[in-house]
Amino acid sequence: MIAKPLYTATPVYKSYATSKQTNAEVFYKMECYQPSGSFKIRGMDVLVNDLVGKGHKKVVASSGGNAGYSLAYIGQQRGIAVHLVVPKTTSEYMINKIKLVGAQVDVFGENWDDANLYATDISEKYNLPYVPPFDHPLLWKGHSTIIDECALQMSEPDKVVVSVGGGGLLCGIFEGLLRNKWNKVKVITAETEGAASFAKSFEANRLVKLNEVNTIATSLAAKQVVLQSLQYANRFEVEPYVMSDKTAFTGCQDFFKEFHTLVEPACGAALSFARNNVVKQGEKIVVIVCGGVNMGIEKYLEYVKTFS
Repeated sequence: MIAKPLYTATPVYKSYATSKQTNAEVFYKMECYQPSGSFKIRGMDVLVNDLVGKGHKKVVASSGGNAGYSLAYIGQQRGIAVHLVVPKTTSEYMINKIKLVGAQVDVFGENWDDANLYATDISEKYNLPYVPPFDHPLLWKGHSTIIDECALQMSEPDKVVVSVGGGGLLCGIFEGLLRNKWNKVKVITAETEGAASFAKSFEANRLVKLNEVNTIATSLAAKQVVLQSLQYANRFEVEPYVMSDKTAFTGCQDFFKEFHTLVEPACGAALSFARNNVVKQGEKIVVIVCGGVNMGIEKYLEYVKTFS
């Protein structure tokens, strides 16, 4: 028996402010309205359902961000225990949110790579399934439902704008575009300057691993994207868009002013595209508002002071 999805079909709203400024038609796919606050719930639901169907009772993962929080939420709802390893850089704000939905949380390592190694060690030692934050076909399958919904909610756009961290969402968007035969849509990949692993890989036509990541858009802070994202990119017209942290946060501010909703700078990266690039009059642009819950009002006000 297939369980009812725990993610919701999110609305597509027109951004009247951005449309007026750019003379384009700009639409937002509101993944920030998911129960876990981000698109990550889609892929995690599909992957966890598969593991539950195979009889697993506990999983281990490494993520101090939206993937971890979505996994913890799904685990609580599906009755499967979740052991998360997060790096020392993870905020108490986020750790508390993850614990609130019942996950076991260990803090280990200076960065995600360290935490990930520890999580995989636990997985092997205790024979527990390892759930990656972005590199798994079932995650991409779940994320691809975003475009399935868009195809029911609107006509084919000229461009889709998507933030890129490890590339899991991007793979899902490509899969959804292919399935719905939206093959002519131009894909804009949004990254900050301190975490532009996809842009560098796309330019080199091979995977490029960054030596370090340095950005306030922590949900984009993957040193290397998944190979599948580059392979899918060869089937579309793709335009990498790389901006400063300040520009990404400005995207968050503009969104908050219009929709009264906080999202992370990782999401602001995509939101900033239309206002900072030359777009054709009347062209239709859909932005994937990926969301993100690692942005409380205190952090938002801190960034306002930093970038004012």
